[in-house]
Amino acid sequence: MRISIKHPEMFAAVFEEVTKIKLNRPINGIATDSREIQENDLYIAIKGENVDGHKFIKQSEILGANAALVQMPVSDIDIQQIRVKNTNEELGKISTEWRNKFDIPVIGITGSNGKTSTKELLAHVLSENFHVHATKGNFNTYIGLPLTLLEIEQSHDISILEMGASVPGEIKKLCEIANPTHGLITNIAPAHLEGFGSIETIAHEKGALFRSLTNGLSFVNKTDNLISNLNFKGKQISFGLNPNCDFPADIFHEDDGTLTLILDTNVINTESRNLSFIKNCIAVSAISISLGVSWDILENRIQSFTSPKGRCFVKQIKDITIIDDTYNANLTSSLAALDYLKAFSGNGRCIFVFGDMYELGEESDRQHRNIGEKCLELGLDKVYTIGTHTKHTGYALDKNIKHEHFKTKENLILSLKSNMHAGDKILFKGSRGMAMEEVIKGVFES
Repeated sequence: MRISIKHPEMFAAVFEEVTKIKLNRPINGIATDSREIQENDLYIAIKGENVDGHKFIKQSEILGANAALVQMPVSDIDIQQIRVKNTNEELGKISTEWRNKFDIPVIGITGSNGKTSTKELLAHVLSENFHVHATKGNFNTYIGLPLTLLEIEQSHDISILEMGASVPGEIKKLCEIANPTHGLITNIAPAHLEGFGSIETIAHEKGALFRSLTNGLSFVNKTDNLISNLNFKGKQISFGLNPNCDFPADIFHEDDGTLTLILDTNVINTESRNLSFIKNCIAVSAISISLGVSWDILENRIQSFTSPKGRCFVKQIKDITIIDDTYNANLTSSLAALDYLKAFSGNGRCIFVFGDMYELGEESDRQHRNIGEKCLELGLDKVYTIGTHTKHTGYALDKNIKHEHFKTKENLILSLKSNMHAGDKILFKGSRGMAMEEVIKGVFES
Protein backbone atom coordinates (compact mmCIF):
# COMPACT_ATOMS: atom_id res chain seq x y z
CA MET A 1 0.00 0.00 0.00
CA ARG A 2 1.15 3.52 -0.77
CA ILE A 3 -0.20 7.06 -0.50
CA SER A 4 1.15 10.45 -1.52
CA ILE A 5 1.76 13.20 1.05
CA LYS A 6 0.72 16.53 -0.45
CA HIS A 7 1.79 18.66 2.53
CA PRO A 8 5.25 17.43 3.64
CA GLU A 9 5.78 20.24 6.18
CA MET A 10 2.50 19.56 7.96
CA PHE A 11 3.21 15.83 7.96
CA ALA A 12 6.70 16.39 9.37
CA ALA A 13 5.24 18.46 12.21
CA VAL A 14 2.65 15.79 13.06
CA PHE A 15 5.28 13.04 12.80
CA GLU A 16 7.57 14.85 15.23
CA GLU A 17 4.67 15.60 17.59
CA VAL A 18 3.88 11.87 17.85
CA THR A 19 7.28 10.21 17.67
CA LYS A 20 9.32 13.03 19.30
CA ILE A 21 11.80 12.55 16.44
CA LYS A 22 12.42 15.08 13.67
CA LEU A 23 12.53 13.85 10.08
CA ASN A 24 15.84 14.75 8.44
CA ARG A 25 14.38 15.08 4.95
CA PRO A 26 10.91 15.90 3.54
CA ILE A 27 8.47 13.02 2.96
CA ASN A 28 6.37 12.96 -0.21
CA GLY A 29 4.71 9.59 0.29
CA ILE A 30 4.26 6.63 2.63
CA ALA A 31 4.50 2.97 1.63
CA THR A 32 4.13 -0.28 3.56
CA ASP A 33 5.24 -2.36 0.58
CA SER A 34 8.86 -1.81 -0.45
CA ARG A 35 7.98 -2.64 -4.06
CA GLU A 36 5.80 0.49 -4.23
CA ILE A 37 8.42 2.89 -2.86
CA GLN A 38 8.92 6.13 -4.79
CA GLU A 39 11.48 8.91 -4.42
CA ASN A 40 11.41 10.65 -1.01
CA ASP A 41 8.97 8.19 0.59
CA LEU A 42 8.75 7.03 4.19
CA TYR A 43 8.86 3.24 4.36
CA ILE A 44 6.86 1.58 7.16
CA ALA A 45 8.50 -1.74 8.04
CA ILE A 46 5.68 -3.93 9.34
CA LYS A 47 6.38 -7.27 10.98
CA GLY A 48 3.54 -9.55 9.85
CA GLU A 49 2.70 -13.17 10.54
CA ASN A 50 4.21 -14.37 7.27
CA VAL A 51 6.44 -11.53 6.06
CA ASP A 52 8.74 -9.20 8.00
CA GLY A 53 9.00 -5.82 6.29
CA HIS A 54 12.34 -5.17 7.97
CA LYS A 55 13.91 -7.50 5.42
CA PHE A 56 13.18 -4.93 2.73
CA ILE A 57 14.53 -1.75 4.30
CA LYS A 58 17.61 -1.91 2.08
CA GLN A 59 15.38 -2.29 -0.98
CA SER A 60 13.39 0.78 0.07
CA GLU A 61 16.64 2.75 0.30
CA ILE A 62 17.69 1.62 -3.18
CA LEU A 63 14.32 2.71 -4.58
CA GLY A 64 14.70 6.20 -3.12
CA ALA A 65 13.10 6.24 0.33
CA ASN A 66 14.15 9.13 2.57
CA ALA A 67 13.42 7.36 5.85
CA ALA A 68 12.08 4.17 7.41
CA LEU A 69 9.88 3.65 10.46
CA VAL A 70 11.23 0.49 12.09
CA GLN A 71 11.10 -1.73 15.17
CA MET A 72 14.58 -3.13 14.61
CA PRO A 73 17.10 -0.90 12.82
CA VAL A 74 19.34 -2.67 10.34
CA SER A 75 23.00 -1.98 9.61
CA ASP A 76 24.56 -0.67 6.39
CA ILE A 77 21.64 1.67 5.75
CA ASP A 78 22.25 5.36 5.03
CA ILE A 79 18.65 6.59 5.23
CA GLN A 80 17.18 7.75 8.54
CA GLN A 81 15.69 4.90 10.62
CA ILE A 82 13.15 5.93 13.25
CA ARG A 83 12.85 3.20 15.86
CA VAL A 84 9.50 2.65 17.62
CA LYS A 85 8.05 -0.15 19.73
CA ASN A 86 5.43 -1.15 17.13
CA THR A 87 5.38 0.37 13.64
CA ASN A 88 1.74 -0.53 13.02
CA GLU A 89 0.59 1.14 16.22
CA GLU A 90 2.81 4.17 15.59
CA LEU A 91 1.32 4.60 12.12
CA GLY A 92 -2.11 4.57 13.78
CA LYS A 93 -1.06 7.24 16.30
CA ILE A 94 0.35 9.47 13.55
CA SER A 95 -2.83 9.16 11.47
CA THR A 96 -5.03 9.88 14.51
CA GLU A 97 -3.10 13.06 15.23
CA TRP A 98 -3.45 14.02 11.55
CA ARG A 99 -7.19 13.27 11.53
CA ASN A 100 -7.71 15.39 14.68
CA LYS A 101 -6.37 18.44 12.85
CA PHE A 102 -9.60 18.48 10.80
CA ASP A 103 -12.95 19.39 12.33
CA ILE A 104 -15.15 17.63 9.78
CA PRO A 105 -17.77 14.86 9.92
CA VAL A 106 -16.11 11.43 9.68
CA ILE A 107 -18.54 8.67 8.72
CA GLY A 108 -17.48 5.12 9.56
CA ILE A 109 -19.09 2.31 7.55
CA THR A 110 -18.85 -1.35 8.45
CA GLY A 111 -21.00 -4.47 8.02
CA SER A 112 -20.93 -7.98 6.64
CA ASN A 113 -21.97 -6.98 3.11
CA GLY A 114 -22.25 -3.85 1.03
CA LYS A 115 -19.59 -1.73 2.77
CA THR A 116 -17.78 -0.71 -0.39
CA SER A 117 -20.84 -0.28 -2.60
CA THR A 118 -22.57 1.79 0.11
CA LYS A 119 -19.44 3.91 0.59
CA GLU A 120 -19.15 4.50 -3.17
CA LEU A 121 -22.83 5.48 -3.47
CA LEU A 122 -22.67 7.76 -0.43
CA ALA A 123 -19.55 9.49 -1.76
CA HIS A 124 -21.26 9.95 -5.13
CA VAL A 125 -24.37 11.49 -3.56
CA LEU A 126 -22.55 13.74 -1.09
CA SER A 127 -20.06 14.99 -3.68
CA GLU A 128 -22.79 17.21 -5.10
CA ASN A 129 -22.75 19.28 -1.88
CA PHE A 130 -19.37 18.51 -0.31
CA HIS A 131 -15.72 17.96 -1.16
CA VAL A 132 -15.59 14.31 -0.11
CA HIS A 133 -12.64 12.30 1.18
CA ALA A 134 -13.25 8.53 1.08
CA THR A 135 -11.52 5.18 1.40
CA LYS A 136 -9.98 3.99 -1.85
CA GLY A 137 -9.88 0.35 -2.91
CA ASN A 138 -9.22 -2.02 -0.04
CA PHE A 139 -7.66 0.54 2.33
CA ASN A 140 -10.10 -0.47 5.09
CA THR A 141 -7.79 -2.45 7.38
CA TYR A 142 -5.59 -1.80 10.41
CA ILE A 143 -2.90 -0.73 7.93
CA GLY A 144 -5.02 0.74 5.16
CA LEU A 145 -7.29 2.95 7.26
CA PRO A 146 -4.44 4.98 8.83
CA LEU A 147 -3.02 5.60 5.36
CA THR A 148 -6.49 6.70 4.21
CA LEU A 149 -6.73 9.21 7.07
CA LEU A 150 -3.40 10.73 6.08
CA GLU A 151 -4.94 11.73 2.74
CA ILE A 152 -7.43 14.13 4.38
CA GLU A 153 -6.74 17.73 3.34
CA GLN A 154 -7.91 21.17 4.44
CA SER A 155 -10.22 21.37 1.43
CA HIS A 156 -12.25 18.31 2.45
CA ASP A 157 -15.68 18.90 3.97
CA ILE A 158 -16.42 15.32 4.97
CA SER A 159 -14.71 11.91 5.22
CA ILE A 160 -16.20 8.46 4.55
CA LEU A 161 -14.21 5.56 5.97
CA GLU A 162 -14.81 1.91 5.21
CA MET A 163 -13.92 -0.37 8.12
CA GLY A 164 -13.26 -4.06 7.59
CA ALA A 165 -12.55 -6.78 10.13
CA SER A 166 -11.62 -10.46 9.99
CA VAL A 167 -10.89 -11.09 13.68
CA PRO A 168 -12.43 -9.73 16.92
CA GLY A 169 -11.23 -6.34 18.12
CA GLU A 170 -10.37 -4.78 14.78
CA ILE A 171 -13.36 -2.43 14.49
CA LYS A 172 -12.69 -1.09 18.00
CA LYS A 173 -9.06 -0.38 17.05
CA LEU A 174 -10.09 1.31 13.79
CA CYS A 175 -12.56 3.53 15.66
CA GLU A 176 -9.87 4.50 18.17
CA ILE A 177 -7.67 5.55 15.25
CA ALA A 178 -10.32 7.34 13.18
CA ASN A 179 -12.52 8.96 15.85
CA PRO A 180 -15.68 8.77 13.69
CA THR A 181 -18.49 11.24 14.31
CA HIS A 182 -21.12 9.20 12.41
CA GLY A 183 -21.54 5.47 11.94
CA LEU A 184 -23.39 3.02 9.70
CA ILE A 185 -23.54 -0.77 9.97
CA THR A 186 -24.94 -1.99 6.65
CA ASN A 187 -26.00 -5.42 7.95
CA ILE A 188 -24.81 -8.34 10.07
CA ALA A 189 -24.52 -11.70 8.35
CA PRO A 190 -22.41 -14.88 8.64
CA ALA A 191 -19.33 -13.61 6.80
CA HIS A 192 -15.75 -14.38 7.97
CA LEU A 193 -17.07 -17.02 10.36
CA GLU A 194 -13.63 -18.62 10.35
CA GLY A 195 -12.25 -15.62 12.20
CA PHE A 196 -15.22 -14.91 14.46
CA GLY A 197 -16.79 -18.30 15.21
CA SER A 198 -20.42 -17.17 15.54
CA ILE A 199 -22.91 -14.61 14.26
CA GLU A 200 -23.17 -13.21 17.79
CA THR A 201 -19.43 -12.50 17.83
CA ILE A 202 -19.76 -10.78 14.45
CA ALA A 203 -22.61 -8.63 15.79
CA HIS A 204 -20.54 -7.59 18.81
CA GLU A 205 -17.56 -6.80 16.57
CA LYS A 206 -19.55 -4.61 14.17
CA GLY A 207 -21.34 -2.97 17.11
CA ALA A 208 -18.01 -1.52 18.25
CA LEU A 209 -18.62 1.28 15.74
CA PHE A 210 -21.85 2.37 17.45
CA ARG A 211 -20.30 1.97 20.91
CA SER A 212 -17.54 4.38 19.88
CA LEU A 213 -20.02 7.16 19.07
CA THR A 214 -20.53 8.50 22.60
CA ASN A 215 -20.91 12.01 21.23
CA GLY A 216 -21.78 10.98 17.69
CA LEU A 217 -24.66 9.80 15.54
CA SER A 218 -25.49 6.18 14.64
CA PHE A 219 -27.54 5.33 11.55
CA VAL A 220 -29.48 2.21 12.54
CA ASN A 221 -30.83 -0.34 10.05
CA LYS A 222 -34.10 -1.39 11.73
CA THR A 223 -34.66 -4.09 9.11
CA ASP A 224 -31.73 -6.02 10.60
CA ASN A 225 -32.71 -7.45 14.00
CA LEU A 226 -29.11 -8.03 15.05
CA ILE A 227 -28.32 -4.35 14.47
CA SER A 228 -31.49 -3.18 16.23
CA ASN A 229 -30.51 -5.14 19.34
CA LEU A 230 -26.99 -3.70 19.60
CA ASN A 231 -25.91 -1.42 22.44
CA PHE A 232 -25.83 2.22 21.36
CA LYS A 233 -24.14 5.38 22.55
CA GLY A 234 -24.87 8.89 21.38
CA LYS A 235 -27.79 9.83 19.16
CA GLN A 236 -29.55 7.59 16.62
CA ILE A 237 -31.35 7.95 13.30
CA SER A 238 -33.16 4.84 12.13
CA PHE A 239 -34.14 3.58 8.68
CA GLY A 240 -35.57 0.39 7.23
CA LEU A 241 -38.40 -1.53 5.61
CA ASN A 242 -40.85 -0.96 8.45
CA PRO A 243 -42.94 2.01 9.61
CA ASN A 244 -41.37 2.36 13.05
CA CYS A 245 -38.27 4.32 12.14
CA ASP A 246 -37.16 7.82 11.17
CA PHE A 247 -36.83 6.92 7.47
CA PRO A 248 -39.48 4.24 6.72
CA ALA A 249 -39.05 2.68 3.27
CA ASP A 250 -41.04 0.68 0.74
CA ILE A 251 -39.78 -0.89 -2.49
CA PHE A 252 -42.01 -1.26 -5.56
CA HIS A 253 -41.36 -3.31 -8.70
CA GLU A 254 -42.28 -1.42 -11.88
CA ASP A 255 -43.57 -3.13 -15.04
CA ASP A 256 -40.19 -2.70 -16.75
CA GLY A 257 -38.42 -4.54 -13.91
CA THR A 258 -36.92 -1.43 -12.30
CA LEU A 259 -37.34 -0.70 -8.62
CA THR A 260 -38.87 2.43 -7.11
CA LEU A 261 -38.02 3.47 -3.58
CA ILE A 262 -40.53 5.31 -1.41
CA LEU A 263 -38.73 6.80 1.56
CA ASP A 264 -40.56 8.84 4.16
CA THR A 265 -43.31 9.62 1.56
CA ASN A 266 -40.71 10.72 -1.03
CA VAL A 267 -40.64 8.78 -4.33
CA ILE A 268 -37.22 7.96 -5.77
CA ASN A 269 -37.16 6.35 -9.21
CA THR A 270 -33.88 4.47 -8.96
CA GLU A 271 -33.88 3.12 -12.55
CA SER A 272 -32.16 0.03 -11.10
CA ARG A 273 -33.13 -3.66 -11.00
CA ASN A 274 -30.62 -4.47 -8.25
CA LEU A 275 -32.34 -5.15 -4.91
CA SER A 276 -29.05 -4.94 -3.00
CA PHE A 277 -28.45 -1.51 -4.53
CA ILE A 278 -31.90 -0.34 -3.39
CA LYS A 279 -31.14 -1.41 0.17
CA ASN A 280 -27.92 0.60 -0.03
CA CYS A 281 -29.98 3.54 -1.29
CA ILE A 282 -32.13 3.48 1.85
CA ALA A 283 -29.09 3.79 4.12
CA VAL A 284 -27.42 6.40 1.92
CA SER A 285 -30.63 8.43 1.71
CA ALA A 286 -31.01 8.52 5.49
CA ILE A 287 -27.43 9.77 5.89
CA SER A 288 -27.55 12.24 2.99
CA ILE A 289 -30.85 13.87 3.93
CA SER A 290 -29.68 14.13 7.56
CA LEU A 291 -26.58 15.97 6.31
CA GLY A 292 -28.63 18.48 4.33
CA VAL A 293 -28.82 17.01 0.80
CA SER A 294 -32.11 17.82 -0.94
CA TRP A 295 -34.45 15.07 -2.15
CA ASP A 296 -34.07 16.24 -5.78
CA ILE A 297 -30.28 16.03 -5.66
CA LEU A 298 -30.50 12.67 -3.89
CA GLU A 299 -32.66 11.19 -6.65
CA ASN A 300 -30.48 12.60 -9.43
CA ARG A 301 -27.31 11.26 -7.87
CA ILE A 302 -28.81 7.81 -7.28
CA GLN A 303 -29.88 7.65 -10.93
CA SER A 304 -26.44 8.73 -12.18
CA PHE A 305 -24.50 6.25 -10.04
CA THR A 306 -22.57 3.47 -11.79
CA SER A 307 -21.48 0.42 -9.80
CA PRO A 308 -17.72 -0.24 -9.69
CA LYS A 309 -16.47 -3.18 -11.74
CA GLY A 310 -16.96 -6.48 -9.96
CA ARG A 311 -19.92 -5.29 -7.88
CA CYS A 312 -23.07 -6.16 -9.82
CA PHE A 313 -21.53 -4.38 -12.80
CA VAL A 314 -23.73 -5.02 -15.84
CA LYS A 315 -22.61 -5.02 -19.46
CA GLN A 316 -23.90 -6.35 -22.77
CA ILE A 317 -21.75 -8.39 -25.16
CA LYS A 318 -23.26 -9.95 -28.29
CA ASP A 319 -26.84 -9.97 -26.95
CA ILE A 320 -25.68 -11.56 -23.69
CA THR A 321 -26.14 -9.77 -20.35
CA ILE A 322 -23.13 -10.17 -18.05
CA ILE A 323 -23.54 -9.46 -14.34
CA ASP A 324 -20.04 -9.11 -12.92
CA ASP A 325 -20.27 -9.54 -9.12
CA THR A 326 -16.85 -11.12 -8.80
CA TYR A 327 -15.33 -8.83 -6.18
CA ASN A 328 -16.22 -11.13 -3.27
CA ALA A 329 -18.87 -13.54 -2.00
CA ASN A 330 -20.56 -14.72 1.14
CA LEU A 331 -24.00 -16.19 1.76
CA THR A 332 -25.95 -12.95 2.04
CA SER A 333 -24.35 -11.20 -0.94
CA SER A 334 -24.69 -14.34 -3.09
CA LEU A 335 -28.38 -14.73 -2.29
CA ALA A 336 -28.94 -11.04 -3.11
CA ALA A 337 -27.03 -11.40 -6.39
CA LEU A 338 -29.23 -14.35 -7.39
CA ASP A 339 -32.34 -12.26 -6.73
CA TYR A 340 -30.80 -9.55 -8.89
CA LEU A 341 -30.19 -12.03 -11.72
CA LYS A 342 -33.77 -13.26 -11.60
CA ALA A 343 -35.15 -9.72 -11.59
CA PHE A 344 -33.84 -9.01 -15.10
CA SER A 345 -36.58 -8.80 -17.70
CA GLY A 346 -36.53 -10.69 -21.00
CA ASN A 347 -36.99 -14.27 -22.12
CA GLY A 348 -33.35 -15.32 -22.08
CA ARG A 349 -31.95 -18.01 -19.81
CA CYS A 350 -30.78 -17.20 -16.28
CA ILE A 351 -27.34 -18.75 -15.73
CA PHE A 352 -25.21 -18.72 -12.58
CA VAL A 353 -21.42 -19.20 -12.61
CA PHE A 354 -20.33 -19.72 -9.02
CA GLY A 355 -16.92 -20.05 -7.36
CA ASP A 356 -16.13 -21.01 -3.78
CA MET A 357 -17.02 -18.76 -0.84
CA TYR A 358 -14.06 -18.61 1.56
CA GLU A 359 -13.64 -18.16 5.32
CA LEU A 360 -16.90 -19.84 6.34
CA GLY A 361 -15.39 -22.42 8.69
CA GLU A 362 -17.74 -25.20 9.80
CA GLU A 363 -20.66 -23.41 8.11
CA SER A 364 -19.14 -23.76 4.64
CA ASP A 365 -20.92 -26.92 3.47
CA ARG A 366 -24.32 -25.75 4.68
CA GLN A 367 -24.02 -22.28 3.23
CA HIS A 368 -22.88 -23.53 -0.18
CA ARG A 369 -25.83 -25.91 -0.13
CA ASN A 370 -28.11 -22.96 0.71
CA ILE A 371 -27.01 -21.32 -2.52
CA GLY A 372 -28.08 -24.42 -4.47
CA GLU A 373 -31.45 -24.37 -2.71
CA LYS A 374 -31.87 -20.73 -3.72
CA CYS A 375 -31.10 -21.62 -7.35
CA LEU A 376 -33.88 -24.25 -7.16
CA GLU A 377 -36.29 -21.79 -5.60
CA LEU A 378 -35.66 -19.25 -8.37
CA GLY A 379 -35.83 -21.87 -11.13
CA LEU A 380 -32.54 -20.96 -12.80
CA ASP A 381 -31.85 -22.50 -16.18
CA LYS A 382 -28.25 -23.58 -15.58
CA VAL A 383 -25.62 -23.50 -12.84
CA TYR A 384 -21.88 -23.79 -13.38
CA THR A 385 -19.71 -24.31 -10.28
CA ILE A 386 -15.96 -24.35 -9.80
CA GLY A 387 -13.77 -25.04 -6.79
CA THR A 388 -13.96 -27.30 -3.78
CA HIS A 389 -16.82 -26.03 -1.63
CA THR A 390 -19.28 -25.38 -4.49
CA LYS A 391 -19.68 -29.15 -4.89
CA HIS A 392 -22.20 -28.79 -2.07
CA THR A 393 -24.10 -26.24 -4.16
CA GLY A 394 -24.42 -28.90 -6.85
CA TYR A 395 -25.58 -31.52 -4.32
CA ALA A 396 -28.62 -29.32 -3.56
CA LEU A 397 -29.67 -29.16 -7.21
CA ASP A 398 -31.92 -31.71 -8.89
CA LYS A 399 -32.56 -32.80 -12.47
CA ASN A 400 -34.74 -29.72 -13.07
CA ILE A 401 -31.63 -27.53 -13.22
CA LYS A 402 -28.76 -28.33 -15.56
CA HIS A 403 -25.53 -28.27 -13.61
CA GLU A 404 -21.83 -28.69 -14.37
CA HIS A 405 -18.95 -28.67 -11.90
CA PHE A 406 -15.36 -27.87 -12.90
CA LYS A 407 -11.93 -28.20 -11.34
CA THR A 408 -10.22 -25.75 -13.71
CA LYS A 409 -11.14 -22.38 -15.17
CA GLU A 410 -9.93 -23.49 -18.57
CA ASN A 411 -12.59 -26.21 -18.82
CA LEU A 412 -15.26 -23.92 -17.39
CA ILE A 413 -14.43 -21.26 -19.99
CA LEU A 414 -14.58 -23.79 -22.84
CA SER A 415 -17.97 -25.07 -21.70
CA LEU A 416 -19.42 -21.57 -21.34
CA LYS A 417 -18.15 -20.53 -24.76
CA SER A 418 -19.81 -23.48 -26.47
CA ASN A 419 -23.14 -23.29 -24.64
CA MET A 420 -24.13 -19.60 -24.63
CA HIS A 421 -27.22 -18.35 -26.46
CA ALA A 422 -28.33 -14.88 -27.46
CA GLY A 423 -30.46 -13.37 -24.69
CA ASP A 424 -28.69 -15.25 -21.88
CA LYS A 425 -28.28 -13.44 -18.55
CA ILE A 426 -25.17 -14.73 -16.78
CA LEU A 427 -24.20 -13.93 -13.17
CA PHE A 428 -20.55 -14.45 -12.15
CA LYS A 429 -19.90 -14.69 -8.41
CA GLY A 430 -17.19 -15.98 -6.06
CA SER A 431 -14.83 -15.01 -3.27
CA ARG A 432 -11.92 -12.70 -4.09
CA GLY A 433 -9.45 -15.55 -3.99
CA MET A 434 -11.32 -17.37 -6.77
CA ALA A 435 -10.68 -14.45 -9.20
CA MET A 436 -13.86 -15.19 -11.15
CA GLU A 437 -13.24 -12.12 -13.32
CA GLU A 438 -10.68 -14.30 -15.09
CA VAL A 439 -13.54 -16.52 -16.27
CA ILE A 440 -15.38 -13.50 -17.71
CA LYS A 441 -12.21 -12.40 -19.47
CA GLY A 442 -11.56 -15.89 -20.80
CA VAL A 443 -15.07 -16.27 -22.20
CA PHE A 444 -15.62 -12.83 -23.67
CA GLU A 445 -12.19 -11.35 -24.40
CA SER A 446 -10.07 -14.26 -25.60
